[in-house]
Amino acid sequence: MSLLRLALRAQRPLARSGTISQCLASGCNTSLHMYYALPTRGYATKKAKGGKEKASKEKEREKDTSYTSPKGKVSTASLVPGSKQPITDPVAQQEYAKAEAAMQTAVEWYRKECAAIETRASGRVTPAMLAPVRIKLPNDDKEYKLDEVATVGVRDGSTLLVTLFDENTVKYVEQGLYDSNIPGVVPHKQDNRTIKVPIPKPTVEARNALFTSAKRKAEDMRVQIRKQHQTSLKRGKYEKHSVEIEEFQKLTDRYVAEVDKIIADLQKATSAK
Repeated sequence: MSLLRLALRAQRPLARSGTISQCLASGCNTSLHMYYALPTRGYATKKAKGGKEKASKEKEREKDTSYTSPKGKVSTASLVPGSKQPITDPVAQQEYAKAEAAMQTAVEWYRKECAAIETRASGRVTPAMLAPVRIKLPNDDKEYKLDEVATVGVRDGSTLLVTLFDENTVKYVEQGLYDSNIPGVVPHKQDNRTIKVPIPKPTVEARNALFTSAKRKAEDMRVQIRKQHQTSLKRGKYEKHSVEIEEFQKLTDRYVAEVDKIIADLQKATSAK
């Protein structure tokens, strides 16, 4: 009879000391106090079949630019990211060209403005300093550039001399010089056909003021470029994450970066703060 059945019949635990065979042979009535435990068997976890082989295949697939998928052979070398794909839609291409032309015009205008500001800040006197001047003549709604109604020359390296084509326009030209709000420009009438404009040497404060005005214009240019960007997107009604969206954003970023470079170069040239 097994030890387990003997223990259960006696309803007593197995002995703590001594052997079971000695106790049974002598017919002792001593309680058996040896504790017992049912044996259990542990099983190792089942390893995934082909683990190393699968990993090696994945590494080979990463190195290879083409592999056979369940749907057929796909060559990753011929794939082009969406951000690098050109715009193919003719309507979108036309809108892109319009947006680029508008942005380029704005940036070129700002480049000329900064060139004129740099000239004034450097102390050099040139006729181009009066390029922003506009003249309003009586009975005419059109605004004229200064070089359309007069010639501009340099005298003594520090004075601009304005010679009018028509002496009847002298007061209108003089008013246009005042209204231009060019820093340091104060016209002095010499006769009915001549206006003298002394150009003072720029001070540190004057250079800083010129640079501040250029910074304001730079922000205006950025706003104008971004408005053109939004206008083009509204016209096209392009899908989110489309090639057109990516290309228009890159175009906007490029021209905004040009504005940033122009103002940075001006700051270096004028030593302004």
